[in-house]
Amino acid sequence: MQELNSIWLRIEGKGFTRMIEGSNGTYPITAALPLAEQPELNQSIAYFSMEIALSPNMPTYSGGLGVLAGDTLRSAADMGIPVVAVTLLHRKGYFRQYLDGSGWQTEDAEPWNYEGMLEPVGQVAAIILQNRPVMVRAWRFDVVGVTGHIVPVYLLDTDLDPNDPWDRHLTDHLYGGDSYYRLCQEAILGIGGGRILAALGYKPSVYHMNEGHASLLALGLLEDQLGSASEGGGPLTSATASDIDSVRRQCVFTTHTPVPAGHDQFGLDQMYQVLGEERGKALEHFGCLHNGLLNMTYVALRFSRYVNGVAMKHGEVSQQMFPEYPVHSITNGVHAATWASESFRKLFDRHFPEWRYDNFYLRSAIGIPPSEIAAAHLDSKRLLIREVASRTGVELREDVLTLGFARRVATYKRADLLFHDPERLMRIAHEAGGLQILYAGKSHPQDSLGKALIQRVFDAAARLNSDAIRIVYLENYEWDLGALLSNGVDVWLNTPMRPYEASGTSGMKAALNGVPSLSVLDGWWIEGCVEGATGWAIEDRDHEQAESASLYDKLESVVAPMYYQQPEAWAKMMQMCIAINGSFFNTHRMVGQYVSNAYFPDRSPRQQVELPEPAMV
Repeated sequence: MQELNSIWLRIEGKGFTRMIEGSNGTYPITAALPLAEQPELNQSIAYFSMEIALSPNMPTYSGGLGVLAGDTLRSAADMGIPVVAVTLLHRKGYFRQYLDGSGWQTEDAEPWNYEGMLEPVGQVAAIILQNRPVMVRAWRFDVVGVTGHIVPVYLLDTDLDPNDPWDRHLTDHLYGGDSYYRLCQEAILGIGGGRILAALGYKPSVYHMNEGHASLLALGLLEDQLGSASEGGGPLTSATASDIDSVRRQCVFTTHTPVPAGHDQFGLDQMYQVLGEERGKALEHFGCLHNGLLNMTYVALRFSRYVNGVAMKHGEVSQQMFPEYPVHSITNGVHAATWASESFRKLFDRHFPEWRYDNFYLRSAIGIPPSEIAAAHLDSKRLLIREVASRTGVELREDVLTLGFARRVATYKRADLLFHDPERLMRIAHEAGGLQILYAGKSHPQDSLGKALIQRVFDAAARLNSDAIRIVYLENYEWDLGALLSNGVDVWLNTPMRPYEASGTSGMKAALNGVPSLSVLDGWWIEGCVEGATGWAIEDRDHEQAESASLYDKLESVVAPMYYQQPEAWAKMMQMCIAINGSFFNTHRMVGQYVSNAYFPDRSPRQQVELPEPAMV
């Protein structure tokens, strides 16, 4: 273990910076840059997220949370919003999924060529974890908007000398390892990310914590506020109400799940081992524990002036979960230019090219002839059919009604609800003229119930596959496959257990491409469902058998007959999906709401509700 001393050095006459002096050398915690020469750095929004989907070739995300984060930054770049983002490098990605003949999932690391895709950043920061210094550097990726505006993203990395060998692997795997590993990662993201931004000269006016993974950022800001971190200054517990308020005025927090397991919690022993006694005492003192555990959602709640859920219903559910805090709602969206298929991008460019700058122009899809929309969709469906054949050898037909179900595999998402009554499903397929059903999705490596759910889908496919019905589960669900599925199927199916779907965004991508949804009324679909115009609702009933019966009723009496017997009406529905849902459920609208409601409410005529002071113990 290294013995540590905190010292201050003057850097090239530009101000003082704290250094850590250990047995292996002296390292800067921050390296100040002349902010006066970079005024834009003082006016930025810092966006912190454990995962961000930046490119199909960069496995820096696991699913919806990361894809949303990437779409958020792409829209911010398009709109010229001064955002800087922080995440982890994830040298070995999330994982590559393999499925055997029974549907059993195995995983392998997914290393990638980060050195060929990212720019190394010279500045280095240090934080104390496990009572030793951990050096953090960053790699930069630029998100370039349609107007040329750049949103820089800094991916944090600990694989460097003189770090402890164990510490060098802390930024290897997204959501890998045990809870101890996870807490170290969250400290690197929050505290280390804040220090890296300071080292680069940024002084953001707003810090956005995208889910609780980033909430230790607030603790780092408090350390900076006091000028005395656990690296050698006075006690954090001495912070006054004014100090706390200063941090809270800078922080915005978005919670993404009503599922209890989605809110990271850590034992007090881990909290003290990883973060140290000073920080541990502060977190206890400021009321960041829940049920005797360090709860990262409560850390974020205690230190944020604005808290929101990601759909109208999710905001209501979150308010019930956290009644002592006002919880607002900003419904998610998708980046239209990323998720519209090539055929639809060309179609939109021809009819209203302004859509790339202002997604509300998608409302003008109401003026596109439905036949052109149907033709654009057929192009997307043919691409999907070719990809399925390439991956599996299964030949699908373009004239058969095709359902898509693709998302992270968790039990509450109920991927097997469609197979509750296999005899009825088979009868519907025979009488309608055929069904094709495409599945995709990864289960977390430690989620045995999720893995078993994939196997149940495989079992159903083995029993039901015939001339009338084809069920295919596609391996290794990721960016490109997700786009092909949401673009190319005829109906997007979603069957979560209410109220556990916070938002969901795959159905939004589908709608952008004229694909209607058949979905349980939860998450975004409560707001997006116009029955018979943008899709259909699976009725809310009190048990799975009744809900599956509603699904079959809609499929048998409405969906299949319209698809096979009323092609003009189907094309008109596709038109309405784009005009109604595509024009609203996009990240251009969403980012605009964050700017006016969360980031800079003082520029809005709407008065903000004051949050209560955090409880101290």
